[in-house]
Amino acid sequence: MDLPGGRGTIFQTNLPHKLSESDIIARMRIGTKQQGDVTVIDFEGRLALGDTEEELVQAIVALLQQGHRKILIDLSGIDYIDSNGLGELVHGFRAARDQGAVLKLLRPQDRVRQTLQLSMLLPLFEIYEDEEEALESFG
Repeated sequence: MDLPGGRGTIFQTNLPHKLSESDIIARMRIGTKQQGDVTVIDFEGRLALGDTEEELVQAIVALLQQGHRKILIDLSGIDYIDSNGLGELVHGFRAARDQGAVLKLLRPQDRVRQTLQLSMLLPLFEIYEDEEEALESFG
């Protein structure tokens, strides 16, 4: 579904339980926008078991299938991540790498950054606090 004003796309997935569209958007929201040749994924909500059903991975895989090779995930709207969410990030990173794409992270909140650090996954990702710097890093 396209966002109003041409601001990007909301990826909807088939959830195993019945939720209305407003429930899905209230619990989690994944949108995309194009910045030059970089696709920015905006994710709002929680990356946690029971809150997502691999929507982030599905969005990344869909973008890869469409030929996008530079992906920046804006985590500023994520206030909580658990091991399931970490798995989604790693799965997305590997899917991108396996297809010759680059995936980087933008503005993780402190709690998310600490979880990445405690799980020893922080070195796996290039992380930026400034969007312009992140976009320029793709070259």
